[in-house]
Amino acid sequence: MDHEIILEMNHISKSFPGVKALDDVSFHVKRGTVHALMGENGAGKSTLMKCLFGIYTPDEGEIILEGKKMNFHNPKDALHVGITMIHQELQPIPYRSIAENLWVGRYPLIRFGPLQMIDAKKMRDMSVSLLKRVRLNANPETKLKDLSVSQIQSIEIAKAISYNAKIIIMDEPTSSLTQSEVKQLFEIINELRDQGVSIIYISHKMEEILRISDEVTIMRDGRVIGTYQAKDLTMDAIITKMVGRALTNLYPPKDNVPGEVTFEVENFSSPNPKSFQNISFNLRKGEILGIGGLVGAQRTELVEGIFGVRIKSHGNVKLNGASLHIKHPRDAIRRGLSLLTEDRRGSGIFGVLSVRDNVSVASLDDYVDYKFVLNNRKLNKLAEDNIKKLSIKTPSTKTKIQSLSGGNQQKVIISRWLARDPDIFILDEPTRGIDVGAKYEIYSIMIQLAKAGKSVIMISSEMPELLGMSDRIMVMCEGKLSGILDGKDANQEKIMELATKYM
Repeated sequence: MDHEIILEMNHISKSFPGVKALDDVSFHVKRGTVHALMGENGAGKSTLMKCLFGIYTPDEGEIILEGKKMNFHNPKDALHVGITMIHQELQPIPYRSIAENLWVGRYPLIRFGPLQMIDAKKMRDMSVSLLKRVRLNANPETKLKDLSVSQIQSIEIAKAISYNAKIIIMDEPTSSLTQSEVKQLFEIINELRDQGVSIIYISHKMEEILRISDEVTIMRDGRVIGTYQAKDLTMDAIITKMVGRALTNLYPPKDNVPGEVTFEVENFSSPNPKSFQNISFNLRKGEILGIGGLVGAQRTELVEGIFGVRIKSHGNVKLNGASLHIKHPRDAIRRGLSLLTEDRRGSGIFGVLSVRDNVSVASLDDYVDYKFVLNNRKLNKLAEDNIKKLSIKTPSTKTKIQSLSGGNQQKVIISRWLARDPDIFILDEPTRGIDVGAKYEIYSIMIQLAKAGKSVIMISSEMPELLGMSDRIMVMCEGKLSGILDGKDANQEKIMELATKYM
């Protein structure tokens, strides 16, 4: 079946101070297809989509929708003609209802003489109709804070449909979903495709791309390498086109040698009975301990409790045999712990600050002269040394971190903790939403840390990553520790059996 071209982006170029993000990019999408957009972090994918959605204005080039030239000055212009975007970092209004989130800024109104009020019944009825289209059986009056990530994502898709979307841009839509939730998302995508909606699908998960896509466009260094039929591609071919070279191994050689036990967690529990309960484990010097489990296993909650972000009801943490009394993250930092959070944008980076400020923010006490004056020369050197050490791609130390790619943002946060020289690195989904090349670099950093005698805890929802990087794998289910596997004996079946043990 032939599909007409609905969208043309012709000869798009976009520059920022010190970097040319897009260089003469042409990108075409057919009606009623799923078109994957792939490339390493920094390849230009997000910039191209932000030009399409009206967040950025291209320096050169044209955008043509259904044969008509478009000039988008803001996202409202794009929404008006049926182009919607679901961002990787979902931004719900947690204490408002589903209906209010769906219709915020455009509530249906009812007039009483000179007064206007929100037509609550109409808003509810419209919401019910939308929720049915995305297979979400939920009360429109439910607050979003009470929903799961996958349910919130379904609401974002429903919101996109409500604009009579012709094109929906999905940026890393499965980064926080379980396999069953991914399957349901794909069923919704297929229904939208059958209805003539075009999906632009951005993901680093190549197996998903090959499952869901009709066509794949691959970008590298701000240029389009080519557009291909998904059925003609393999994972190896995609990697080679993305990084410009064959990547024979997805994981670096693991030559770290775990030593004696250095970190212990004993009977650690949350005051919330539905969260982590009676968790005990240890961590060896030079070890990478993976933590696996499905969404809702309370892995993030556990490490946040250890780090002092969340309160505990009881339990003990020891480092080198000495008990740590951690009531606040600053206590954890002072005692040699670090935490790279799952939500890079929400609780990791300081978006409006520079790369230098983001690198140094946890170490400022070490760079103060005369008790109150920051030594800018030393801070600049700290940032420059880390940029070189971790191969961070940035125009300068003064560049705002929010303008960097996800992988480079992640390396900046890692360098923030490297500057503290902690004993324990806790990494929560360290490669979420970043490309295969940047993943390899982060894996290499983790192994270098372990070889230097540091201990690493890595939470990951990707079983190949757990199996490829962990010396041991601790699996949680519904707040309980269901088992610990030796990395050499572990496989996906054993992990999944433990991850569903208490369900």
